[in-house]
Amino acid sequence: MSKRPTQTSTLAASASTAEVFKPAAHAAFVAVAAAVLIAAACLLCSCAAQTSTTQSTSTDTRPKLVVGSDSYAPYNYLNESGNSTGIDVEMLTEAFDRLGYQLEFKYINWEDKDKLLESGEIDMIAGCFSMTGRESKYTWAGPYSKSRQVVAVNPSSNIYSLADLEGKVIAVQSTTKPESIILEGTNENVGQIYSLYSVEDRALLYPMLSEGYVDAIAAHETSIKQYMEDYGLSYRILDGSLLDVELGVAFSRDNTTDIPEKLDQELAAMIEDGTLARIMGNYVDNPESYLSGVNPLEH
Repeated sequence: MSKRPTQTSTLAASASTAEVFKPAAHAAFVAVAAAVLIAAACLLCSCAAQTSTTQSTSTDTRPKLVVGSDSYAPYNYLNESGNSTGIDVEMLTEAFDRLGYQLEFKYINWEDKDKLLESGEIDMIAGCFSMTGRESKYTWAGPYSKSRQVVAVNPSSNIYSLADLEGKVIAVQSTTKPESIILEGTNENVGQIYSLYSVEDRALLYPMLSEGYVDAIAAHETSIKQYMEDYGLSYRILDGSLLDVELGVAFSRDNTTDIPEKLDQELAAMIEDGTLARIMGNYVDNPESYLSGVNPLEH
């Protein structure tokens, strides 16, 4: 039996799939989603001038590279001063300092990442980006870390395993690895779900789950834990991952420069000399567990 869900939809400014919920519940869901989006829009307006940050001074004459990413704590996000920070920001800034480049971190709509990369508007994609399953789609630097794609539920949920997802409604961020895993049914342990909601803004996942409009969400484990810590929320992460993945930095498949290879060398050096463990330790516990067995020179 196919384990593909009956339907997928994308939430942007509204919800458009009525079959998933009964009319009254669906109307309430739309209202909640709209309210969250209005709040998100206000936040974006308040920091509209800070859509990208350059990790250099105005007198920096080094060549500049543009890193495209959405906001994805703890890998890339804006701190209280409006500057980009996070694991990937610190890691890439250090690596490219060693290589003689300055960086601009550009916040993008995640769904547009491939278009922006191919047009040359950005030079690379980062931000907790899974290499696994995408090896032939990009030219990669990495892996530089391991990660787990997991499913989270409310503490009172009767879902305790991936098999218990049968007949349930799940939300994911669109164009991410959890979306493809669920749509393509590549994890045989996942029960046949009822429906999948794909949202452009991952920040919508958490109110959707907290308010009970979906039964579960799926994302990188580190991002879910970071959101719980930041907002004082409590979710239960299911045993068993959707997929264990390796993270990397993606360049265009048509790339003709030696930058990915040079970045591989610097990432390997940063793992060897302890720099990457130190950077990751600023954001996650037990950073060595993310680095064990990782070798950027072996992909």
